[in-house]
Amino acid sequence: GDARAAGTPGGRRMTEPSLATRIRPGAVASAPDMGEPPLGSLGGGPAFAALAAAVAARSPFLRGLMQDDPERLARFAATAPEDSHAALVAAQDALAARFASGEIDRATLVRDLRRNRGAHALLVGLADLGRAWTTDEVVGALSDFADASVRTATEIALAEAAALDRFAPPPGGTGEGSGLVVLALGKHGAGELNYSSDVDLVLFFDPEAPALGSRGEPSRLYPRIAQAIAKLLGERTPDGYVHRVDYRLRPDPASTAAAVSLPAAYVYYETLGQNWERAAMIKARPVAGDLALGERFLADLAPFIWRKYFDFAAIADIHAMKRQIHLARGHGAIAVAGHDIKLGRGGIREIEFFVQTQQLVFGGRHPALRGRRTLDMLEALKVEGWVTDAAATELAGAYRFLRDLEHRLQMVADEQTQRLPTDPGALAGIAALSGFAEPGAFEAALTAQARRVERHYALLFEEGPELAVEAGDLVFTGVEVDPGTVATLRRLGFRDPETAAETVRGWHFGRRPAVTSPRAREVLTELTPALLAALGGTLDPDGALARLDRAFARMPAAVELLTILRSQEPLRTLFADLLGSAPRLAEVVATAPHVLDVVLERDFAAAEVAPEAIEAELAARVGEPADTEEFLDPLRDGARQLQFVAGARLLSGLYTPAQMGAALAAIAVAAIRSALAWTERAFATEHGTVPGARLAVLGLGRLGSADLTATSDLDLLVLYDFDDARRTSDGPRPLDAVVYFTRLTQRLVAALTVPTRRGRLYAVDLRLRPSGTQGPVASQLSAFRAYHESDAELWEQMALVRARPVAGDVSLQADLAQAIEGLLTRPRDRATVFGGVAAMRDLVAREKGEGGPWDMKLSPGGLLDLDFLAQALVLAEGGAEPGLVGLGSGEVFARAAQSGALAAEEARALVRAERLLGDVHHWQRLATAETAPDRESPALLARLATATGFPDAVRLAAELAETRARARAIFDRVLRG
Repeated sequence: GDARAAGTPGGRRMTEPSLATRIRPGAVASAPDMGEPPLGSLGGGPAFAALAAAVAARSPFLRGLMQDDPERLARFAATAPEDSHAALVAAQDALAARFASGEIDRATLVRDLRRNRGAHALLVGLADLGRAWTTDEVVGALSDFADASVRTATEIALAEAAALDRFAPPPGGTGEGSGLVVLALGKHGAGELNYSSDVDLVLFFDPEAPALGSRGEPSRLYPRIAQAIAKLLGERTPDGYVHRVDYRLRPDPASTAAAVSLPAAYVYYETLGQNWERAAMIKARPVAGDLALGERFLADLAPFIWRKYFDFAAIADIHAMKRQIHLARGHGAIAVAGHDIKLGRGGIREIEFFVQTQQLVFGGRHPALRGRRTLDMLEALKVEGWVTDAAATELAGAYRFLRDLEHRLQMVADEQTQRLPTDPGALAGIAALSGFAEPGAFEAALTAQARRVERHYALLFEEGPELAVEAGDLVFTGVEVDPGTVATLRRLGFRDPETAAETVRGWHFGRRPAVTSPRAREVLTELTPALLAALGGTLDPDGALARLDRAFARMPAAVELLTILRSQEPLRTLFADLLGSAPRLAEVVATAPHVLDVVLERDFAAAEVAPEAIEAELAARVGEPADTEEFLDPLRDGARQLQFVAGARLLSGLYTPAQMGAALAAIAVAAIRSALAWTERAFATEHGTVPGARLAVLGLGRLGSADLTATSDLDLLVLYDFDDARRTSDGPRPLDAVVYFTRLTQRLVAALTVPTRRGRLYAVDLRLRPSGTQGPVASQLSAFRAYHESDAELWEQMALVRARPVAGDVSLQADLAQAIEGLLTRPRDRATVFGGVAAMRDLVAREKGEGGPWDMKLSPGGLLDLDFLAQALVLAEGGAEPGLVGLGSGEVFARAAQSGALAAEEARALVRAERLLGDVHHWQRLATAETAPDRESPALLARLATATGFPDAVRLAAELAETRARARAIFDRVLRG
């Protein structure tokens, strides 16, 4: 309706004078003599013959069309262009019925679709170049014909689907009841299509459409129909093509089929729709399929497009889109040769943005601003008082001038281009097609129009954030790296600025999938200068940028992360710090950007580790899931977010490494308790419960000592107790108690370890259970006691030193704690314990090596030595000093000095060693999960030095060496005598 209402050729009376009589002399500047004019002796008059000769000299595409069929050219000359246009539209519309009736076969159908388009292209080209039609009439005619082409292709695709019995044919060959909605967007939807444009189509379908019945699966059928439409229109044959079809404006095109269900579309636009999609849907118009269904869809979508309140945020968002285009395509000063009249400064896109932005901002309250056509809406903005008369008049004039020029660029070779040629001869040809005999006059006219557009556009948007930082400009466009950008990057701290510049250029040129979406590019363009400045402030700007680039290569989409970083400077600084010195945490952010949100919460600065609060927070994040899948993903998300908070607090100086270790342990305990509660409830629905039975989970290793690192496994032991007289569960599928608790344990471990869409939560190690991997995954309490009283080896007794109950039945946890204390305080021979522990340490050294200077665990005098020494002291002295039980290694050393088991100076040295080595180990594991700590990066070493209070890594390394040597000497003296 828009196109005809605007006074397009289809809306005129069919009594207009012929095309030949309406040619404006000089509309195309004269060209060198081309010999015999294409019209030959078929008549048409001197003005038409001159036009044909001039056009043939400048446009190979139109010359070919004229020479293909001189009689057609003569008919066009003798007929009113409106009549010729109506006949071609009717012929295109009739092809579906002719094919359905058998009058023509498919090969003829495909041929005639293309030949009609060629004829129409010639007609419009002549009427446009000869100034027989206005700009409005030209774009209307092109849109009318595109509508007919899409209608015909859609009817044929539907009919062919029906012929395969996948579909009930719509009554009368129309799309009504088909369930298919074909929307035209962009210039096609607005009824202002350009000469050689794609047609932007979006296809939706009703999965409950009556035409389907029980014949097929709609999610497979309708995308095939969409593909058939695109092939009918876009496939090139010897006769050319009809229209290139672009389906990329549909919701989430990277992950959706060519046709999207209406319910899915509603959900997408309501939850994920962006401002650029609102702007695109302004021009949406049903053109084929079920038109009434399409109109209802757009009516239902109106609240998404037209906000109730003034949406000033849309201005900034769309302005960011424009700046992104400037960066990706070039947007220098207005220069005619090579200038992009659509995307360049003062171009068509600025006029469209000028109009669409104000439509988005004010259209929710002012229905008069909800039209599709740019020129109509310029007039409406003037009438409503949003723009001045002068602005509306000048922008309308510039729009028509630039659209005319756009058509001439595309008529030369039927190419979708908006860039003026750089070759002087080719540029003179475009000037001639525009009616300018002198290229200088053409250049002056274009420059004047572009400057008018630029002025009005700037007044609307004022000055947005520039793509520069204080150190200098940052430009990532063009064929080569900009020297000024290299200098800026060097000043920012990048050691290899050329590589850095090429990396960022790659983002803008779409080399990383995560930043290829329009929205991601908009945000990235605005964010890049500030992000590079933040990266430049880290210890390793080049490494940080490289890590971000690798993250972009792995991520499916980065728009959420980029948006968060753009909006919050503290988060941007933190993320840059993570990339520079804690890449492991940076990877967490890259895969789950929402973890950054918690840094902004008011309690982020609270440094106290409160296990009860952590458990309550995780429970709130998990919520009340309806099934296992709904439980596992929130559990992973919630735990990962809390883990990130702990790491971020360490990086921010709010936590000490020990506090972070305690927080990570509290998060793990909360996750175990949550997983156990869920598993027990789910298991009970199938198998009931074992009457009077109890189950508890024992944490060992770093979990037991409440000192997890960022990469620690969970060492667990599951124990249970039951009444042998009531050993069968009482559910629908009863199980013996041993089988019951074995399977329940397996499910608990799976809940913690199984990878889901959100990844793996923890790695769980059950090898410290009685009899190791040969024993059952869950142990009965009585068997556990008996084993440790008679059969447990020394290493298993050592493992109990750091054991503590963490989840399950409270009474059983208390019994376990009492049992462990009893086992650890049994009298043992001191020499036997010390000799056995020393021999075990030697065995570890032979099997695993002793690591390098940056291996805090295995190197001589490292954390393993300290742990073994503390465990030896507890086992050897626990009978006489039960207060040693339940303490961390550093506390054991201090307590042992009080009892005389260690010299006071030795205890102090061991405490200092445990603190320093533990701090460095925590920082290492937070920063990277790599297993070669002897190859730490210089940036991480510098960060480790700073975090532990040393001026540089050399001084830290020297202190570590001295500390470990002292600790190893004490280890040998105590254990080896």
